[in-house]
Amino acid sequence: MEPFEAIVGFEWDKGNKHKNAKHSVTPAEAEQVFLNHPLVVIDDLKHSHTEPRYHALGKTGEGRLLQVTFTIRTNKIRVISVRDMHRKERTIYEQEA
Repeated sequence: MEPFEAIVGFEWDKGNKHKNAKHSVTPAEAEQVFLNHPLVVIDDLKHSHTEPRYHALGKTGEGRLLQVTFTIRTNKIRVISVRDMHRKERTIYEQEA
């Protein structure tokens, strides 16, 4: 995966907004995941056919545990979807953290 040091911001796909809204997650919450520690990043091999995709497991400033599916385009994180972590993801996050 490309280093996060080269990232200068976020890019949001208008077509994916409904995915995040149905999970009651704001763009600001999704972005906080990348700014807080610990952050666990896992390759999404199942969906990486046309470009590399990743899952980020992390928490917001309020402590909400989120799973963010994303890719990197140029020097921005492009969020594909975001939702609360499932139980299995929380277990992975706690083990890695």
